Amino acid sequence: MQRRQFIKLSTAASAMALTPFELQAALKSFMPYANCPDISNRKLVLINLAGANDGLNTVVPLNQYDVYSNLRPTIKVPITGPNKYIGLDSTLPDNQQIGLNPALTGLKSIYDKGWLRIMQSVGYPSQNKSHFKSTDLYLTGNDGNSLLNGSDTGWMGRFMELYYPNLIVESFPIAVEIGSIKTSLGFHAEEAHGLSLNISGQDPEGYYSIVNGLGGLPPLNIPDSDYGKQLEYLTNTDALSNTYGKSISQAFQAGQNDISYPDSDLSNQLKTVARLISGDLGTKIYMVRISGFDTHNQQVEGVGEAIGKHYSLLTDLAEGMEAFINDLNSQNLADDVVGLTFSEFGRKAAENGSLGTDHGEIAPMFVFGKPVSGGVSGTNPDLTEATSSNNFQIQTVQYDYRQTFATLLQNYLGADDSIIDSTFFNHTLNDSFVNLRIEELLKSEFDISKGCIPTKEEKFSENKNWLVYPNPFRDIVNISGINHPETVSFRVYNASGVMLLSKTETLQDGKVSLNLGHFSSGVYLFEIYSSSKKEIHKVIKI
Repeated sequence: MQRRQFIKLSTAASAMALTPFELQAALKSFMPYANCPDISNRKLVLINLAGANDGLNTVVPLNQYDVYSNLRPTIKVPITGPNKYIGLDSTLPDNQQIGLNPALTGLKSIYDKGWLRIMQSVGYPSQNKSHFKSTDLYLTGNDGNSLLNGSDTGWMGRFMELYYPNLIVESFPIAVEIGSIKTSLGFHAEEAHGLSLNISGQDPEGYYSIVNGLGGLPPLNIPDSDYGKQLEYLTNTDALSNTYGKSISQAFQAGQNDISYPDSDLSNQLKTVARLISGDLGTKIYMVRISGFDTHNQQVEGVGEAIGKHYSLLTDLAEGMEAFINDLNSQNLADDVVGLTFSEFGRKAAENGSLGTDHGEIAPMFVFGKPVSGGVSGTNPDLTEATSSNNFQIQTVQYDYRQTFATLLQNYLGADDSIIDSTFFNHTLNDSFVNLRIEELLKSEFDISKGCIPTKEEKFSENKNWLVYPNPFRDIVNISGINHPETVSFRVYNASGVMLLSKTETLQDGKVSLNLGHFSSGVYLFEIYSSSKKEIHKVIKI
């Protein structure tokens, strides 16, 4: 038996002793899927190309090279010379013939191994060309027609809260961000807000000793006021960050990198992610970031040159991706990781006269990893769409960005239909992204969509009708019903399954507030009853 599998079994056995009534139900639920692959350690790694990557100089449409050259006479990728484009795959049909930017030798290497799929013309309906708004739309799971999927929560947060409810109160962060000083809106959930930890600017090896936002011990007496609530939130976040920091530090020290990485910011981010995965950190989604793609000027150094700002960015991207996936493969970890790139929008088809490009709409997306079925999805964008009457925009979206994410969440991570619909829904088409999945995205041996995903009746973790918050809490914890009930019946258990409270309470102002300050720090299970339904929430007391 492999060491990693032994660790998983040992952990499950220990957890069963802690929460028997919940885990036994879970095990019964998954018994029909015993012949399906083990997906418990699968992860996603998202690479944000911040600033809006120029797709046409990244992936050159060779079947329309003359039109492309006319639109970009000074910044086009050359067809001859030492910095000419890289031919991707001569076996592809004419309308998929692609030339990669000469900086992308690393991507060509990944493609030749069968580990890269290029998604053409990715975007969303009614593209917004504001960096801030479009980034928010990508992170909240919306398009330019509505915010019906939610404007103050992120699609990753909603997904993780629904699909990994038992991991929300573990000692490790369910998501890790690197590359930006801000915590992304994408990881903000409905009930548990702190689902990611941003480790930018930190030394992961000594992270536990660095994280200490408030310094010293938290205040003993927190006033019952708006100020007190904000102070409690800060102290809770500080304590949770220290807990997460310890897990990150331990995983980093236990992990390793098998190969050398280039000396670039993105490569260092991916190097850290690989080492945390190697150290068996339980985090499910990682997001890293490379900025600078807002190339309005000096995208290339001069007329007929491929070298310049954009070339340098793409070099960092390709070299980092190649080192990362080769590192994971060397450590026999590559089966459990899929990565992908995304950018808030693309660039116009025509150059702007400043050796650059202005804001556009569609952009390619790279999906990479050993589980990925190599190839190209979609055809080269139709450059004849770009005319002076539409400000030289290519507007046909071949793939909604949520199609790619939905496919990976379901076919690779194993989420059922209801979780996909709760994560994001196509309100513009009034259709579920379950019906719009990209079936060629994964190799068949890694695709679990055929007979391995529980139905709504079979799944263990159903949609919640109750909120238990804040989570984590220090003294006061609230129970609130989503469907506005008048009363609530609940039991509270400690981590050993011992019942500590059993009550029926009338809701006041839509909630019941419990003072559990006398409870010791640790994990507690709230078993809440409504009609004939029972649901369980894990909550941490700090």
